[in-house]
Amino acid sequence: MQLKYLKTLLTSREFAAKVTCMAWAPNNIKFAVCTVDRVVLLYDEHGESRDKFSTKPVDAKYGKQSYVVNDMAFSPDSTKIAIGQSDNIIFVYRIGEDWGDKKVICNKFIQTSAVTCLLWPAENAIVYGLVEGKVLKVSGIIYGSLLCVSVSGKGIISGHADGTVVRYFFDDEGSGESQGKLLTHSCPPYALAWGANSIMVGGCDKKVVAYSREGHILQTFDYSRDRTEKEFTVAVASPSGESVVFGSFDRLRVFNWAPRRGMWDEAKPKEISNLYTITSLAWKKDGSRLCAGTLCGGVELFDCCLRRTIYKNKYEVTYVGLSQVIVKNLSTGTRVVLKSYYGYEIEEVKIMGKDRYLMAHTSDTLLLGDLLTNKLSEVPWTGSGGNEKFFFENETVCMIFNAGELSLVEYSSNKILGSVRTEFMNPHLISVRLNERKQKGVEDNKKLAYLIDIKTIAIVDLAGGYNLGTISHDSKIDWLELNETGCKLLFRDKKLRLHLYDIQSGVKTTLLSFCSYVQWVPGSDVVVSQNRGNLCIWYSIDSPETVTMFPVKGDIVDLKRADGKTDVIVTEGVNMVTYTLDEGLIEFGTAVDDGDYNRATAFLETLEMSPETEAMWKTLSKLALEACQLHIAERCFAALGDVSTLHFLRQTNEIVDKVSQEMGEDGTSFYQVQARVAMLDKNFKLAEMHYTEQNAIEEAIEMYQELHMWDDCIAVAEAKGYPELDTLRENRYRWLMETGQEDRAGEVRESEGDFQGAINLYLKAGLPAKAARLAMSQSEITNSSETVDRIAASLIKGEFYERAGDLYEKIRNNQRALECYCKGGAFRKAVELARITFPAEVVKLEESWGDYLVQQKQMDAAINHFIEAGCSLKAIEAAIAARQWKKAVHILELQGDSSSAKYYVKIAQHYASMQDYEMAEHLFVKGGHIKDAVEMYTAAGHWEEAHKLAVKCMTEEEVMALYISRAQELERDGKFKEAERLFATVKQPDLAITMYKKNRMFDDVIRLVAKHHPDLLTETHVHLAKELEAESRFSEAEYHFMEAEEWKAAVHMYSVNDMWEDAYRVAKSHGGADAQKQVAYLWARSLGGEAAVKLLNKFGLLEYAIKSASNKFSFDFAFDLARLACKEKIPEIHLKHALYLEDEGKFTEAEAEFIKAGKPKEAVLMYVHNQDWANAQQVAEGHDPESLSEVLVGQAKFCFKENDFKKAEAFLLQAQRPELAVKYYKDADMWSDAIRICKEYIPNKLSMLQKEYEREASKKGLRGVEGFLEQAKEWEQSGEYSRAVEYYLKVKDDSNTALMEKCWMKAAELSIKFLTADVAVEVIQVVGPRLAQLRKFNAAAELYLNMDLIKEAIDVFIEGEEWNKAKRVAKELEPRYEDYVDQKYKEHLKNQGRVESVSLIDLIFSVRLHNFCVVFCQTFQILHKYIALYATHLIKDKEAPKAVQLYIQHGVPPNPQNFNIYKRLFLDLINLPDTDGPESYRMFADLRNFFFQLCENMSKSTEANTPAHEDFEQMLLISHYYATRSAAKGVEQLISIATKLSVSLLRHTELVPADKAFYEAGLACKAIGWENMAFIFLNHFLDLCDGIDEGTLDTLDHTDFLDTDIPFEVPVPTKLCVTVAQRDQMRDWVLMVSMDHRLEQVLPRDERNTYEASLVAANTGLRSMPCVLTGYPVLRNKIEFSAAGKAANKEDWNKFLMATKTTHSPECQDVLEFIRQWCGGLPASGFSFH
Repeated sequence: MQLKYLKTLLTSREFAAKVTCMAWAPNNIKFAVCTVDRVVLLYDEHGESRDKFSTKPVDAKYGKQSYVVNDMAFSPDSTKIAIGQSDNIIFVYRIGEDWGDKKVICNKFIQTSAVTCLLWPAENAIVYGLVEGKVLKVSGIIYGSLLCVSVSGKGIISGHADGTVVRYFFDDEGSGESQGKLLTHSCPPYALAWGANSIMVGGCDKKVVAYSREGHILQTFDYSRDRTEKEFTVAVASPSGESVVFGSFDRLRVFNWAPRRGMWDEAKPKEISNLYTITSLAWKKDGSRLCAGTLCGGVELFDCCLRRTIYKNKYEVTYVGLSQVIVKNLSTGTRVVLKSYYGYEIEEVKIMGKDRYLMAHTSDTLLLGDLLTNKLSEVPWTGSGGNEKFFFENETVCMIFNAGELSLVEYSSNKILGSVRTEFMNPHLISVRLNERKQKGVEDNKKLAYLIDIKTIAIVDLAGGYNLGTISHDSKIDWLELNETGCKLLFRDKKLRLHLYDIQSGVKTTLLSFCSYVQWVPGSDVVVSQNRGNLCIWYSIDSPETVTMFPVKGDIVDLKRADGKTDVIVTEGVNMVTYTLDEGLIEFGTAVDDGDYNRATAFLETLEMSPETEAMWKTLSKLALEACQLHIAERCFAALGDVSTLHFLRQTNEIVDKVSQEMGEDGTSFYQVQARVAMLDKNFKLAEMHYTEQNAIEEAIEMYQELHMWDDCIAVAEAKGYPELDTLRENRYRWLMETGQEDRAGEVRESEGDFQGAINLYLKAGLPAKAARLAMSQSEITNSSETVDRIAASLIKGEFYERAGDLYEKIRNNQRALECYCKGGAFRKAVELARITFPAEVVKLEESWGDYLVQQKQMDAAINHFIEAGCSLKAIEAAIAARQWKKAVHILELQGDSSSAKYYVKIAQHYASMQDYEMAEHLFVKGGHIKDAVEMYTAAGHWEEAHKLAVKCMTEEEVMALYISRAQELERDGKFKEAERLFATVKQPDLAITMYKKNRMFDDVIRLVAKHHPDLLTETHVHLAKELEAESRFSEAEYHFMEAEEWKAAVHMYSVNDMWEDAYRVAKSHGGADAQKQVAYLWARSLGGEAAVKLLNKFGLLEYAIKSASNKFSFDFAFDLARLACKEKIPEIHLKHALYLEDEGKFTEAEAEFIKAGKPKEAVLMYVHNQDWANAQQVAEGHDPESLSEVLVGQAKFCFKENDFKKAEAFLLQAQRPELAVKYYKDADMWSDAIRICKEYIPNKLSMLQKEYEREASKKGLRGVEGFLEQAKEWEQSGEYSRAVEYYLKVKDDSNTALMEKCWMKAAELSIKFLTADVAVEVIQVVGPRLAQLRKFNAAAELYLNMDLIKEAIDVFIEGEEWNKAKRVAKELEPRYEDYVDQKYKEHLKNQGRVESVSLIDLIFSVRLHNFCVVFCQTFQILHKYIALYATHLIKDKEAPKAVQLYIQHGVPPNPQNFNIYKRLFLDLINLPDTDGPESYRMFADLRNFFFQLCENMSKSTEANTPAHEDFEQMLLISHYYATRSAAKGVEQLISIATKLSVSLLRHTELVPADKAFYEAGLACKAIGWENMAFIFLNHFLDLCDGIDEGTLDTLDHTDFLDTDIPFEVPVPTKLCVTVAQRDQMRDWVLMVSMDHRLEQVLPRDERNTYEASLVAANTGLRSMPCVLTGYPVLRNKIEFSAAGKAANKEDWNKFLMATKTTHSPECQDVLEFIRQWCGGLPASGFSFH
């Protein structure tokens, strides 16, 4: 043991301030120190100061300085401290269990002199020493002055000033050691310690002396010559007694007991400078800590241990001594002290059984412990080599299997509970119950059930040590378990049948078939099991037929009972379902087991009657009767409806109550009650005894009469001389007749002498045999023919033929008698009668008798009868059947006919079996069966006789078959030489070889093969060698391999069986140098590590082995060899390993190996070859930058092959190879891209490339519209816009006006965007008239207006009769043309004949009476013209909402000339600031309704399904989203739906201002905590703000929105939707979040692995329908509407409905009304508007 300094508890002072005493509490939690200032300091187990208190003098008048504390000790329960003081007193202080408890003096003992020392041994009183030399207990004097307690605490020793050491025992524990003076030391024993095996004494002579138990000196440690050593002042022994520490000046000396040598060993002393003299030592009771107190008041804490280990970071195991170990739970801090009671050395401590149980071996014992309950055991255990198997499934007992024996150890018991022999170690096949539920009258209930064999269960009483029973079953048993009381056993067999065995009655009952789960409910005798789809419960197991069943869909996995509730856990799919049992029914069983029948009755009365309840009433009734609790039994039978028993018990209870009242004693012991209870138990003899003992004869007779037990009744009456005996007999006869018991009545009449009456009764009862017996014995009856006929007829009817024959013979009716005898098989009587009366029938009767005997299998007896009858053949058959062979031969030889020949064979076979071959041959030959005779001789081995006969009658083939079959029989008998001779005789050596081989006689096999098949000898040697190898007969196998010259096979055999020396020997002697090397390599590989290196160095084959291992892909072995002995080979091995891994397709591992080999370029080429570009680029960047260009080029080639041109181009540009990009584009005939790349990166080659392109185009001969269109597109893509415009204008195809319009518009668009203004004007002037010819007036006018060609635009509108537009253009852009337009319009009206109306309306409108104008126009067909003019006026005045209301009021016509007004209204309203709140609902609802009317009207007009119609449908959807969002924001429960709508609007940023959409979506997400999305949206909003400031969005980063349906190209808003302050606020928040790194900049994904708000799936491209409420995709749980393409997410729909119903929000109701109109009605579960 070693001491390790831990900490200083009390710092030393600069002067003498002696620590007078110290003590550890027995519970190891408290440590007390008393200093010279008389204050007791209390520390916890970690050395932290927690409390203190001052001591008191014997009398306050003497003051604090009048005494010192000399010693102190804790009480055994650690709640008190005894303080011994120099002022002649001992105080006992109660310090309590918790820190800070009040300290009070609870006892004091005044002495005659100063107290010098003090002990408080466990279970004994305080022991103390006085300065006058006495040692006292509180109860009386013992002896001396310095005290020390034994390790066991059963004895003390005291040291005295004269050197005397005295020993005293409280209990010597049978050791027989003496008490009194033990020894005399050479000086006063100031340092005294009692170890486990000796007493150690030290003092001022600087010597430490070890004394034996009888006081003899064992060892002396003399330090008197050491000048540094001072006198020894104090000593202490460890709690185990295996170590002793002595304190002196600046030094602690440690002595450890060596049990094997029986001596003390001194460890290295612990020297601490400036510690000064040690005045006190205290060892913690668990042995883990030692405290030393010094002269200067210091207290030092040391750790004591031999070694320390950590188990799974859960437990710390500290070996504080050879026989003591502390196990500490690191998480809870709890400790368990494991100690050998016998002082044996503890070997390794193991923690097992789900880290709950301890196990440790000593030389002669086994230690076990439960860490949870702190129960420890040490049992005798002889060395078993550590082969035991431990099972900890049972919490009260450990099961140990060793060498086919099961031992049980109960925790906290130091004896083996029991041992049995069993081979079945599965805990499910063993059940142990130890006092788990108390039973009345049973103190120690310990039962074990286990398997003797797989079909036999044994049940053992462990407390009594005897067998309770054995159960033999017809099938294998796979599970068993006793109930908690050990009275019943459940077991299940392999056929899934569940059985119950009652140990007391020995009755086995089958409970269930197909049982997949079974368990006793804890704390009860209730059984739960599963049968297929049923949960089965037996609430009353005493009635196994009563079972409660519930259907379940899954499998039972567990059963839990806690908090007054019992649950059965069932897995149903992925869910766990709980079924709760009826706790009341379970509680009933517990009450019954406790014997509390009143409680059980009270409980049952609360239940309705059911099969389970009925079973429990039956159980309780049985138990109540056994306990003689008759009132409870009466209540039980009342509940069961057993009226008769109830009535009987009620009468009995009335007797009980009456007796109790009259006599004042327990009425149940009254004789009538005892008799009635016995009657109830059907024990009538016992009841009779109770009556007769009290001389209550009439009551006994009455009992038997009531029960109709007349025989017993009359027997009692006869025995007791009852005077009414005759009356009883008459009553019996009457009762017998009334109840139809004529047979009993007949016996009565016969006994009375009334024979005729008896016969009549017998015949009436159907007993003619009895009647016949009586008639034949009475001659007067046989004289009555009528009676005889009646009896005979009944006998014949009952088939009593022999008795009928006797009766007929009696009356001399011989013919009838003979017939009856024959029918009844009574042939002896028939023959005897026939000899006298019918002699001619005798022969016939003899044959019939013989036949009858044969039927009865009495063959021996039948022979003579057949001979008497002259039936010889029957006689022969009977003789053969009776094995009367000689008689059969004798009869047979007397026969002359051929029909008897067949019997010769049977008889001959018998004689052959008896080895009477001569007789058998004679019979075979006489019967014509010579072959059988040959076979007989062959089987007997008489070959000469067999051959003689065979030649006479058999062919050569038959002889061969015969010899072979006989040889095979000899082989079976082990007569191989004889069999070989037979095989040789018929020239079949192969069969002999096969025989020897089958019987492992290989020398004979080789001999015969060499003789008969020399060409197969080698092959035979190899075959035999392999067989011998399989049998592990290696040396013999080697011989055959060598004979076959197959040395390689011998080497392989030895190597496979790890016999490398033999393999190397064979290779060396037969295989040459290469084989020798190869075997050495394989040998080394099998060894591995340093052993392999040593072996290869021994043979000089190290480099060869490394090379071979690499070539054979054994890289681990190659690496091991290289690392240990040849490190320069490691890179080469890495390279080979990498090449191997590459071939195996393990590219990541191959990459690592290439890099380790210093060949990163090989890794790059590998990835390039496999087109794994990402990894190739990664390796190149990290390890070989020079090859990065090759990776990019290779990747680009692959992308070009895959037609992924964009990626290919990017890779080539990254590799700085634009010329390759141009080449690949040219090769792919993508000239526009080639020109674009050339123009941007290699402009010096552009002209050459353009010329090449033109040459190619001319070669292809592109002509016509398609040619122009294709060339135009190519020029456009390459940025040659003037050429593209030229080719677009060339497109003319009258059959496809849409294509012409598109191309001309494209030409105009390109010229406006990319060409000079003059060129653009020229192009527009060409395109405009063309479009007008196609009647595309709006498009033409728009182009004119783009180039400020106002007059031309007005003319086009006029040409297309778009008068409103013409007027608006004139008025807004060039007022001087207004009159021009009016003039043209009037001319147009004149042509139409409507001049007057027009003039009047124009006049009204011109004076700004707009409303009146509208009203006026209602009477004309031109209403909507002036509504459009009024709407235009309102838009100019920024009153777009009024314009919308105007259209809603008067209708929204689908006139194409109004479409721009409608679009302008849409844009004006959605661009209004601060309109995202609930107050904006009405405005957006009007806009929504406006577009709904428009779309409805368009779908009925010619504009249906046009692009304009689609645009307005889109605007309707957006307006609906805005309106729904405003409604949802007004309801708190719908904030998430409002947020989803804001997110969905991002999909429409082509129409909705992008900055506003992202800002509102970001704010909404931020408000409800969707911070990921908020961060992404607001970050993009800030990017948009920057783009708006720059006037372009080309530089925007759209990475976050890849694979979503959020558009990238959106119009640039004219101004920001927020203030600068709002933008800065958002910028600060985004910056803060990005700095925190707490959010991942990724949009949330759904089950499609796609952004959750995207309608288009990223992987498949499938488009989902948007939810009509949120705009999110509808994936699974959906609500469908009757209108096509309209659906909603069920969860959001239900939430919206519920919120609308609960809040009655008019806005939400309006939204639902709109959805009803728009979607063709609401679903069936929809919202009601009433």
